[in-house]
Amino acid sequence: MTQEKQFVEVIQENEGILYKMTRLYANNKEDQKDLYQDIVYQLWKSFNTFRGDAKLSTWIYRIALNTALLYLKNNKRKGNKTSLDGIVLINENYDPVLEKRLKILYAHIRKLGEIDKGIVFLFLEGKKHEEISDITGMSTSNIGTRMVRIKGKLNKQMTKK
Repeated sequence: MTQEKQFVEVIQENEGILYKMTRLYANNKEDQKDLYQDIVYQLWKSFNTFRGDAKLSTWIYRIALNTALLYLKNNKRKGNKTSLDGIVLINENYDPVLEKRLKILYAHIRKLGEIDKGIVFLFLEGKKHEEISDITGMSTSNIGTRMVRIKGKLNKQMTKK
């Protein structure tokens, strides 16, 4: 199998990760598409350097998160911000109550700092502290400490009336 075919296969198998990352770090569909392209480009540039020291998904998360953070940093310089209120969650088993709760949760997550947003995203993706540590480059204990603080912030925000 050629390298290009392998890469396309990897992207197709992991596009859910990329879409979720773009929704979290980009404010509108146009920016999401731009960020998605940036992430895919960065993955392609690095594809032949993947050594297999970590899981493929860990490598993808790391590149996607770093690209998203850089994208966010560059966009902050431009001063371009748009509301995310219009995003509709697509789900085959549509549940309006769940959708409302998810919108509230994501609204509070968006208030977190960029790194904390990424950590919560990875946690919600089911990643263990060790894998989040591998992806972010932070120590496992730092991830654990941050998660406790993030959960506290989110809980405090969500219980305010």
